[in-house]
Amino acid sequence: MTIKERITHLCCALTFVIVPQIAVADIALVAVATNFSEVVDELKSDFEVTTEHELVIVTGSTGKLYAQIVNGAPFDVFLAADQSRPERLVESGRTLDQKFTFATGQLALWSIDADRISENGLRALTASYRRLAIANPQLAPYGMAAKEALIAFGLFEKLQDRIVMGENIGQTHALVASGNAELGIVALAYAMSPRNAAAGSYWIIPSNLHAPIHQDAVLTRHAEGNAAASDFITYLQSGPAKEIIRTYGYEVD
Repeated sequence: MTIKERITHLCCALTFVIVPQIAVADIALVAVATNFSEVVDELKSDFEVTTEHELVIVTGSTGKLYAQIVNGAPFDVFLAADQSRPERLVESGRTLDQKFTFATGQLALWSIDADRISENGLRALTASYRRLAIANPQLAPYGMAAKEALIAFGLFEKLQDRIVMGENIGQTHALVASGNAELGIVALAYAMSPRNAAAGSYWIIPSNLHAPIHQDAVLTRHAEGNAAASDFITYLQSGPAKEIIRTYGYEVD
């Protein structure tokens, strides 16, 4: 092989190896708990405008997303609806850093009927209706919080024949939005969503009736060397990101 041929061969090899790595480094795959889906869409838009990075968002129940990460799914960032799953990832060595709380959620009793829920939401819960939607407590932290609140009200067992469950809080919202359930216990972010602002009614469930819904984020080992992932984690802790998160009814430190 001549010197010219060797140089040409080397250049082709470098192009094949290096260019894809640069492109991949600017894209992060982000696993997001369903309750945070609308918020993360707005965060994604703001982040991508202010950086050259791109985010690919995948939403689902915290339990299922966690299981996918444990089984090797190539997520770079995990935004959970609880603290326990990110903590387990940290303990099992599947992360690059420690977890941090990016939001604390609130529960709301919600209906598409503007007259169904008054200032005293407990009246609506004990009134006549066919279905009450909650998220599956085994998969969704918001479902567990809903169950805890109903137990505190002394209603969980009494309402068993009326309760229907969504796999995640997004499906729970859909059950109410479609009219398949007259009432639903959802994330306050859904009740405050612009798509619901013109109609419906909601009542914020007192937070002392359930364990705090602290939502933690973590950078997974798959994100090593990925600038988009690490920059997004930094962005989540910035003032502009926190302001966006607050507008959806979340508490932020």
